[in-house]
Amino acid sequence: MRILLVEDHTELSHWLAKALREANLTVECADNGADADALLHTQDYALVILDLTLPRMDGLDVLRRLRARPAPRGQTPVLILTARGGLEDRVQGLNLGADDYLAKPFELAELEARVKALLRRSVGNEALVHHCGALSFDTVTRMFSYGGNALALTPREHAVLETLITRSGRAVSKEKLFDEVFALADDANLDAIELYIHRVRKKLDIAIPDAAVITTLRGIGYLLQPRPAS
Repeated sequence: MRILLVEDHTELSHWLAKALREANLTVECADNGADADALLHTQDYALVILDLTLPRMDGLDVLRRLRARPAPRGQTPVLILTARGGLEDRVQGLNLGADDYLAKPFELAELEARVKALLRRSVGNEALVHHCGALSFDTVTRMFSYGGNALALTPREHAVLETLITRSGRAVSKEKLFDEVFALADDANLDAIELYIHRVRKKLDIAIPDAAVITTLRGIGYLLQPRPAS
């Protein structure tokens, strides 16, 4: 899942992005309101974490412009994270369509809990646990498991497998995988997806060789499906 973090304090932005990536989320960062507004006009995100006091465009204006856009992009969940924690600011942010509001300073554990809650809410009626053979993915804990054991993955491997298992039985294009795995600022090209597909295949083959297989569909993309019985 891709998150847009809009924060102009460089050290705080780096710290938050690192923590969110360690939670297996793909994070893109913007340090001003105008850049955030431009990204939200062209890109899809599972969640926006938005500061209010931003250069070039105030956070409330970013929120107002986002909510004016048509669904589904205009319905992207927004968590306001700001030092402007007065009652008037909170009420205004919530009235403009923010889904949650957390005042600085804050505890990382609380932020992570609120992020998980908003992501869980955003999936709506989608399954909370996805299965492919013996492989399971819990969207609440964001853990892959097989037979009660956790499958160890790097954040980008996790993003690849999450994208595939939440669309299990359907082909996923290389372009879609790239969008889910890499942030816009990452120095990577489309061919990098083949490397991560190879790594995930290897881990699946070692951990659960009889559970699931990633099939390459030439010119179409990749398909995760239960491994056929031999």
